Amino acid sequence: MAKVVDQERAGSTGPSTFDVERIREDFPILGRREHGKPLVYLDSSNTSQKPRQVIETITEYYERHNANLYRAVYALAEEATSMFEAARDKLTRFIGAPDSGSVVFNRGTTESTNLVAYGYARKFLREGDQILVSEVEHHSNLVPWQFAAQATGATIRAIPLAEDGTLDLTDLESLLTERTKILAVTGMSNVLGTMPPLKQLAEAAHAVGAVILVDGAQLVPHSPVNVQDLGIDFLTISGHKMLGPTASGGLYGRRELLEQMDPFLGGGEMIREVHLDRSTFKEPPWKFEAGTMNIAQEVGLGAAIDYLEGLGMEAVRRHEQELTAYALKRLGEAGARVFGPTDVEHRGGAVSFWFKDIHPHDLAQVLDTEGVCIRAGHHCAQPLMRILGVPATARASFYIYNTPAEVDALVEALEKAEGIFVA
Repeated sequence: MAKVVDQERAGSTGPSTFDVERIREDFPILGRREHGKPLVYLDSSNTSQKPRQVIETITEYYERHNANLYRAVYALAEEATSMFEAARDKLTRFIGAPDSGSVVFNRGTTESTNLVAYGYARKFLREGDQILVSEVEHHSNLVPWQFAAQATGATIRAIPLAEDGTLDLTDLESLLTERTKILAVTGMSNVLGTMPPLKQLAEAAHAVGAVILVDGAQLVPHSPVNVQDLGIDFLTISGHKMLGPTASGGLYGRRELLEQMDPFLGGGEMIREVHLDRSTFKEPPWKFEAGTMNIAQEVGLGAAIDYLEGLGMEAVRRHEQELTAYALKRLGEAGARVFGPTDVEHRGGAVSFWFKDIHPHDLAQVLDTEGVCIRAGHHCAQPLMRILGVPATARASFYIYNTPAEVDALVEALEKAEGIFVA
């Protein structure tokens, strides 16, 4: 087991202070050039890049520790199990969960939301009940609730968007009633960067007997989170957006709620005893972890958590606030129409904009020739696009490895696009 411990320590090595240039040295892909120009990666809301500490941890796992979990008593399997459960402990600590039994591993936010919609909502919702969402939600925090509503006879209502890009909570009391059983809301909008007041919403939900699920795909990578302090019931987590591998992440759920829920998937490892006509199941979290898990991915996520904790999430948040404030200023000066809140205290680093009536897809193609990577489209938020009155937006999103010079490169690329498309 000494080798496992040594590898975990090696995987946690990272900069001891928030030095962006030093941080960038840990990301091999940032040395790549696109069309002869330095790569400017501004699409971390889509997926983050990975530091070599994460890459090396995954390689080390496959080279020295690869085996299936729990199912054997030989050393290799025990090592794999130890590394997997160590990663669960790290995620538990990272989000301030009370114990590791409340953290379920799966492929990330989409699967986590579907798990709750299936295992909790379908079991407890009745005809006439309501699910409350908001108008800024990602499709992954809408479609699963639509399925649950169709299956149970519940209805869906939405908290509206205010003109300043925040959620309009003026009529929250009339929206959140005794008929509301689930409030599902983003922790940070992937389009607008909006950060709703989660603690206030959790208290309001609990006051009427509802549970609250927070879509943490954008929140957890970019801001300190403590689920107990926030008072939330469920939190979904996408590892690939927080320096971890794809297909990593999971669900936090209050233990008593997880115990009440039905399993989402059935099969090996989640069972306690199986007969031909019935089965009993393990306690959470294993009740929700059927089959062979994404072992290397979650071990890699553990290394990503080590890296972020080495930086300090308060420092991560401050860096992104400063960078976002600079980006909002420079984009405004360039003539872009920026969507979302202007106060960086209440928003994250996903910055969506419309530039000079150039379609975002055309804009993104020109920017690519300048080595600048942004996302263009509806960002899995079609209801929000209709409210904004645009078919799509361009979006630049920032993370720990981005710099003010890259914001300048974005603006310079926009000016080139203006020269091409605007007479």
